[in-house]
Parts: sequence; C-alpha cells; structure tokens
Amino acid sequence: MATLAGKIALVAGATRGAGRGIARMLGEAGATVYCSGRSTRGNLASGPGRPETIDETAELVTAAGGRGIAVRTDHLDVEQVRSLVRRIEQEQGRLDILVNDIWGGEPLTEFGKTLWEVSLEQGFTMLRQAIDTHIITSHEAVPLMLRSGQPGLIVEITDGDFYGYRGNIFYDLVKTTVIRLAFIQAFELRKKGITAVAVTPGFLRSEAMLDHFGVTDATWREAGQKDPSFLASETPCFVGRAVAALAADPAVAKKSGRVFSSWGLSEEYGFTDIDGAQPHFGRYFIQAYGKSYPACDDGFYQYWTNSPGEVVFPDWPP
Repeated sequence: MATLAGKIALVAGATRGAGRGIARMLGEAGATVYCSGRSTRGNLASGPGRPETIDETAELVTAAGGRGIAVRTDHLDVEQVRSLVRRIEQEQGRLDILVNDIWGGEPLTEFGKTLWEVSLEQGFTMLRQAIDTHIITSHEAVPLMLRSGQPGLIVEITDGDFYGYRGNIFYDLVKTTVIRLAFIQAFELRKKGITAVAVTPGFLRSEAMLDHFGVTDATWREAGQKDPSFLASETPCFVGRAVAALAADPAVAKKSGRVFSSWGLSEEYGFTDIDGAQPHFGRYFIQAYGKSYPACDDGFYQYWTNSPGEVVFPDWPP
C-alpha cells in the first residue's frame, strides 16, 4: 500500500546499511526519496572501502515502488548540503521527511578499548562525521520543511534506546548525542508542526556485517556459530519499515522528542522484516545481558515528562 505516495523524503547517508534500508522502505510506501552520500558509480568515497553506491540505493527505491533520486553530497560541506536542499525545493517544492543516518567511522577496530587506549584521530573524525553532519543537514533542511507548510518528520538514526555503555567512548558519545539531537529539534519545532524522533535498529544485518562474518543474505544464520547474537539480527529494511510506519502515522507528533526501537515499533504498527520475521533484539539483549535502561524512562527526559511515554514541552523559551 502506497501510504506515503506524494511525500518527499531525504535520506542523508543512504549509501548502505540502515540508510539504504530506510530509503528502500520509504520507496516501498510510495515516497520520492532523495538518496544522498559520497559514493557514486565511478567515484567511491575514500574511507569505508566498500562498493555500495547511492546510485544503487536510488534504483532499489524505484524498484520497490517509489522514486529514487541519487545526489552526491558530502554532508560535512555546508555548500553541498545547501545545494542539495535547493535542488529538492526546485524539483519538488517541499520536503516532508528528513532522515539523518550519516555515519562516521568503523567502530569494530576500537570496541573494547578504553579512553586512554583509543585513537584520538579516529575518534575525533567519528564525532565530526557522525554528529556535525546531522547538525549541518538539519540546519539546511528544516527551513524547507517549514516553508512547505505541511506536517514533517525528522528521524535521527542511533544505536540503542538505553543509556548503558556502548563499548567505546567516541561511539557512545555519537549515539547518545544523536538521541539528544532529536530531543533538541523536537523542542525547538514543537509549535511548527514538525516531529523529531530518534530510532535505533537492533543488530543490523548490514552489508558490512555480512562480510565481517563471511556470510551472505542466504547463509547469514551460519554466523550464529561465531556470534549467537547474530541470530537475533534484522535486515536494514526492518528499521526502514519502522521509519515508514512513523512517517505514515497521523498521530506521530505524540512521539516527538523520544527514542524508539525497530522491534518496539514493529509490535506497535504490526510490520515484519522483508523475510517475514519479526526480530526483537531488545528481548534478546535482556535475556543475554540483563535489564537495560531505556532512554525514555531515564532522568534524561524526566524534567519534561508528565507520565510514562509522554514528553511534554513547557512554553520555554517564551
């Protein structure tokens, strides 16, 4: 069902992983999706060393039922982001959905290292690429969303809906900061008709993770022999359907300022992964590691919360 037909979306960081899955599933719901990133055919970005491109993502969006448009953009370059937003306005006249999924590092090589052991160079690069890019993109895109005069949705993609340690100081700072960015935008846009939330996938069965374990889409369960938690993993399309469900929800504004999980939204909205499964990494995490600390239940939001699950923004500043 084309629940997002006529909607215009920008997925910033759509080259691979969650960004690609989100773009595809917004396309599945009928949206026109601008897929931005640095890797295009014949011009792969240095850094990740991977073959995926935004051109492929745009084609997957179109194949899914939407319209995919690839636009090469370095989201650390304000002028490039400004040009991207200008193009969207010229071609579409509006922007309804913004997904900030730009990522900035390869954490596997640093996981488990302490503050005094990590690479400062890699860490500060991660902060710049995974936080500054989100701020720059929202800074340039939100005015178009406001000019559109229609309800809008901003989604910040994070990792985890809890405040536990995430295995590395810089990775932890990035992912918790992204949650805070959603809260800040929700607060500042609370009277403007634009909702801002953070969304986390579970253990993502991304292209990079499949390669890491030496498996494919067809043989991925074999990786459970190396890491049992991978058996609770999900494809990038699962979080993609979570974002599409939020974008199609006429009451999504009630969720503004909070962080949600793909598995929790799956239970609420009733969608499945593309293989028909309904993975629940939160349940697996509790079984394997014990209770986590959900962000929406922690003191992070306590000042603004009147009741569990509801964030109420006071009229400040006036």
